[in-house]
Amino acid sequence: MIQPQAIDPIPEETVRVARAAFPKGNLYITMRDEIGTLYKDQDLEALFPTLGCINTI
Repeated sequence: MIQPQAIDPIPEETVRVARAAFPKGNLYITMRDEIGTLYKDQDLEALFPTLGCINTI
């Protein structure tokens, strides 16, 4: 079973470096800033087995 976890805030140093690296902006940074989390763990739950990993080898 999926164990939902909150996404931690982005560290200030990471924000500073990203803004310095992309002074005109970046699609992914803008998406995170304006939209936030796109999917919750529960949205993808059906894609994962209920009893743990399935070994396909």
